[in-house]
Amino acid sequence: MCLPVKMKNAQVLNENRDFLRLYRRGKSAVSPVLVTYARRGGVKGRRRIGITATKKVGGAVQRNRAKRLIRAAWREVEPSVPYGWDLVFVARGRTHKAKMPEVRAAMAAHLKKLTSPPPEKKS
Repeated sequence: MCLPVKMKNAQVLNENRDFLRLYRRGKSAVSPVLVTYARRGGVKGRRRIGITATKKVGGAVQRNRAKRLIRAAWREVEPSVPYGWDLVFVARGRTHKAKMPEVRAAMAAHLKKLTSPPPEKKS
């Protein structure tokens, strides 16, 4: 089930099978502060996102701060992401210590890499 979020055209992924599908079949990008999984599909005209922070990130306060940073970065880069993508952002150990511009830059780079169309082959 996807619940609406206070974001323009995004829904929250909260079913385990959606996360597992992205982990197994999605493309990924990694940086010191963030891991992003992306897969085309989901709901047309919508973007579906999930945010996770494991206990490796730290205690509850650190995990919540990491998730807040990721949500704030998403709000800024969301308009540049095409519709019809499922995305999962995974906080890393350094995420809660990072500043907002660092998280936003990593997310923007990941999304550009993962959601851009593949280059055409020259024959």
